[in-house]
Amino acid sequence: MDHVGDRPTPPTTSERQVVVDTYELRKVYRTGFWLDRKVESLKSCSLRVYQGETFGLLGPNGAGKTTLLKTLLGIVRPTSGIGTLLGQPVGDRAVKQRVGYLPENPFFYDFLTGWEFLQFAAGLFEVPAAIQRKRIPQLVELVGLPQSAAKKKQLRQYSKGMLQRIGMAQALINDPELVFLDEPMSGLDPVGRRQMREIILALKASGKTVFFNSHVLAEVEQICDRIAILAQGELICVGSLDELLAASDGTYHVEGLGGKIEALKPWIPNVMFEENSWHGQLQGDPQAFLAHLQAIDAQLVTMHLGRPTLEEFFMQQLQERGITSSS
Repeated sequence: MDHVGDRPTPPTTSERQVVVDTYELRKVYRTGFWLDRKVESLKSCSLRVYQGETFGLLGPNGAGKTTLLKTLLGIVRPTSGIGTLLGQPVGDRAVKQRVGYLPENPFFYDFLTGWEFLQFAAGLFEVPAAIQRKRIPQLVELVGLPQSAAKKKQLRQYSKGMLQRIGMAQALINDPELVFLDEPMSGLDPVGRRQMREIILALKASGKTVFFNSHVLAEVEQICDRIAILAQGELICVGSLDELLAASDGTYHVEGLGGKIEALKPWIPNVMFEENSWHGQLQGDPQAFLAHLQAIDAQLVTMHLGRPTLEEFFMQQLQERGITSSS
């Protein structure tokens, strides 16, 4: 696991190539009518992402996730610190030919069809016409858009989910080595999220590096090699899921029904409620906890040794720092 705030240890020659590397990256925005107020969106961000891995960046709203992505892409200029992308300084124009990007709220040309938009994006990357004729139908099929809708339907007539799919296709139009995805599951139904997950796994299998932000933690847990949690502009942990979610000896995962969150929190600080059911990591004596459940009219469904879910770990990290999900 990387130690937050320290420059990551350089990889040995047997390790994969570093494709994203930042050191003490910081971004301060000026706000207010007279631009006399400062907001620190990124604080001393040191991070490495390796070739061929799927890396998930997590954090509550306003944590600075999009700012970090835009800084890496050269859309936003850092206040201080340094970074490289595919071995070149952040902002290098030549590197952009090798990178794909799906913004969280992309803008499309309303009166183009999906097919025309992909041709336009391919033209920006100077993709030869012969390759376009092969790649565009392949990408349309990959993201699950009907060929008829892609060819005949204008983008202004697309649903949010369809726009997300065509946005994913344009992010891959130049066959990039590194793909940045800002909330790629946004606007997708369960079938669409599963399809997006399969696309990301296929990109990984083909040797590409995927760096994405997401609020859908269950999806992140299924597809990411490593994750980082960003809160209030600061990286609070970085590592593989096995490293971060490894439970201490004697830690129990409990699930149950009934009771109130106030009565459960002393025993389960990271308790997660879903309607009448709850789950989390038990802290305390199991026998005393069972007696407590009877006193508060709650019922235990399961109790077993095991690591927390990513959602539980995420909430615990924020709670330990006094950060609410709406911060």
